[in-house]
Amino acid sequence: MKPYVLFFHQIDRSSLPYVGGKGANLGEMTQAGFPVPGGFCITTHAYNDFLQTSTEMDSYFAELDRLEPLQLEQVHQIGERIRTHLQQLSIPSPIMDAVIQAWTKEGSENFYAIRSSATAEDLPNASFAGQQDTYLNVRGREELLQHVKHCWASLFTDRAIVYRAKNGFDHREVYLSIVVQQMVIPDTSGIMFTADPVNGNRAVVSIDASFGLGEALVSGQVTADLYKVKNNQIIDKKISKKKLAIYALPEGGTVTKELSAQMQERQALTDKQIMELAALGKKIERHYGAPQDIEFCVADDELFIVQSRPITTLYPLPDIPQRPLRILLSFGHAQMMTNAMKPLGLSVLHHIFPSNLLKAAGGRIFGDITGILHHKIARKGVLALLGNVDEGMNRSVDAIVSRPEFLEDNPSSQSISLSSVRKMAAPVVGKAWNILRAGDLEAAIAEVERYTLEYRESVKRSLHRKHGAERILIVQEQLGHVLRDIINNVIPYVWPGLVSNALLKKTIIRRFGDEAELNKLNKSLPHNVTSDMGLELGDLADMLRELPEVQQYLKQADDRTFYSGLDRVPGGEAYRHAFAKFIDKYGMRCPGEIDMTSLRWYEAPTQLNSALFSHIHSHRPGEHRQRFAEGKKEAESASHAILDSVKGDYFKAKITKRLISVYRHLGGLREQHKYILITAMGECKKAIIEEAETLVQKGHLSQADDVYFLELSELLDILLGRFEGNLSQLIAQRKEEFQRYQGLKPPRVMTSEGEIVIVPPKKDNIPEGTIIGSPVSAGIAEGIARVILRPENAMLKEGEILVAPHTDPGWTPLFQSAVAVITEVGGLMTHGSVVAREYGIPAVVGVDDATTLIKDGDRIRVNGDLGYIEILS
Repeated sequence: MKPYVLFFHQIDRSSLPYVGGKGANLGEMTQAGFPVPGGFCITTHAYNDFLQTSTEMDSYFAELDRLEPLQLEQVHQIGERIRTHLQQLSIPSPIMDAVIQAWTKEGSENFYAIRSSATAEDLPNASFAGQQDTYLNVRGREELLQHVKHCWASLFTDRAIVYRAKNGFDHREVYLSIVVQQMVIPDTSGIMFTADPVNGNRAVVSIDASFGLGEALVSGQVTADLYKVKNNQIIDKKISKKKLAIYALPEGGTVTKELSAQMQERQALTDKQIMELAALGKKIERHYGAPQDIEFCVADDELFIVQSRPITTLYPLPDIPQRPLRILLSFGHAQMMTNAMKPLGLSVLHHIFPSNLLKAAGGRIFGDITGILHHKIARKGVLALLGNVDEGMNRSVDAIVSRPEFLEDNPSSQSISLSSVRKMAAPVVGKAWNILRAGDLEAAIAEVERYTLEYRESVKRSLHRKHGAERILIVQEQLGHVLRDIINNVIPYVWPGLVSNALLKKTIIRRFGDEAELNKLNKSLPHNVTSDMGLELGDLADMLRELPEVQQYLKQADDRTFYSGLDRVPGGEAYRHAFAKFIDKYGMRCPGEIDMTSLRWYEAPTQLNSALFSHIHSHRPGEHRQRFAEGKKEAESASHAILDSVKGDYFKAKITKRLISVYRHLGGLREQHKYILITAMGECKKAIIEEAETLVQKGHLSQADDVYFLELSELLDILLGRFEGNLSQLIAQRKEEFQRYQGLKPPRVMTSEGEIVIVPPKKDNIPEGTIIGSPVSAGIAEGIARVILRPENAMLKEGEILVAPHTDPGWTPLFQSAVAVITEVGGLMTHGSVVAREYGIPAVVGVDDATTLIKDGDRIRVNGDLGYIEILS
């Protein structure tokens, strides 16, 4: 028989389908012995049977299915009709009898709080907080039954309907239980978070408290006191002016009262109560195994818990201890790709990079370099490097390493031996130093180009010799040593260009007072594989502009028949040859390329169409090559100016000439290591997809893309026939998890305690009302903002400014058309900054929330000299 009523002591977390999230939590805490006021739940069986008495709900549900979340007027109208209809229905006698019996047993003389408890609320990934109604201080049989119907009807408030629609919940599949709980008449009430809800610190308990019932706090009628507790100490205390309080009336209902002047300034909780409450909160958190949002009240110095639910807004933590404190840096921010990654992408990065340095959380990778940061000398180097990668990251790490708790919390087990680092780096640095000092620069370039070609061919050969499990073992082997190969064979040629740039910067600033000549020297650097890619794409666009039939074909082309379709239009065969040559060289690239699961250009060539057409519309024929030639002339002119400034000092002139020569020859190689890495990943991906296709044929996978939701080791186990478990269920679960992670905003920097550390930029010399970032490419430009979140189908017109969350080489085609660049992520030496300087366009990066603060179509001014943006109109 379906029970219509369950008492708290009969309920635990497994009862959620019958009593909803709120009811299940109250029963779970009651059984665990926490101080919860007694009560019972009217189950979802009662709700369903009540709904069955209606002949109209099926048509109402059909109307709800057709609604969009933003159709607020229609939502309001149908919600009002449903609520009115439900209030007019009679409660069936069996339900009414069961409720009255439970109420009598619990105490008919008591006052009760009556709350809705939906089956889709207080879940780990959806709180539904505040979506249904709560009624306080209810007393008497008729009042009880009346408010039960109010609660059932509240499942169809405007906010509840919109919330379900936005979060993809079927209105028919969310059921309502009702919590009937004895009222405690409190002196003080409030909300406690067992992790800081603002910055996510899991070690901090945050408590809001005010006098009387908690409704004044929840409804926003009063500013509560705020207390914070960490490691059994009160670390912060803000006493607010509490003008109002809501109290229970003896005859039922509530009243809002104005507090006396003395009471308004009084601390709502004593220090002893704060500490007891924090300890109780952590005990509840341990019981549930996750940070909790807890409603509490205090009556006659006794603590009561009236609700607990998981905090759903915290960014997930990697599986590491909170102490000793560790600093975690977002790998995605450093690589200009902050989207969530699928399991295969995460697994590949764990094979490429040392596993002890990378931690996964929320579908992203975080780097743990805490050990290095505990070395004073190494710390300075890391901070300098982070300044080039991402200014926001640099500021946050600098703030953490300056804290006494970080400097003191340094057990020897977490430190890295600098002698071992020196031992590994010595051969690379030695070779790089010899090249910088007196190496043959033309021979250096030739060696890098030779190695790049040979490395790709060797990867291809090794992968195409084998099939099945043996092939995946080779993939793991190739990924396992690609980083070492790059460090030993490419970095010695990249490092001299970076060092010469840094040394020249000091000389130029000392001689000229600013970096203008260095910015000119940066232009049109040869041997930059990403710049070359942009130029060759421009050549393709120039070829395309002379082929109108091919243009028409590309506007409707399909990736699967892309090449064969070209052969059927005039000029298509010649264009196909040119395009295929481009793809052979750069086809492994794409936006978000550090994630192996991102769609490569060789897989979806139509991704390049928007960039090609943007180029045609915003450039004259040959203009991109002409600009590059002009940039080269500017660089030569800057070189002469710099050498003239040191004329007369033989040794300084000789050193400066060598540095300029090194920089102009090798400076462009700073993109080479990434190109080689992505090339290796591209070849490995081809092998993985081929194996996935065989698994589709054998019935193990539904489609080849499902392999993205497996780790490399799991793919190997499947091919070896030793995988255990339900594969389709695992993939479905990970797809759902991935969708949830996609909605999270990853932090640049967080600690092992979960604290998200954000330090805003300084506003020195910046006009009021501007949007601030980091200047990375000099100049000032005005234009129309074009906010682009993904580049695949985006187009830029002449005079437009690219505003993006981040950029990597997959975005390069759009740089050809932009007059300036703004990104939310980045630093001085990240991809977008480097390319912007080479193209001679202003750029400001590290602009928090740029893609929301700046609207598509705004006329804006970008100041790449001082690092700010003005919205003009």
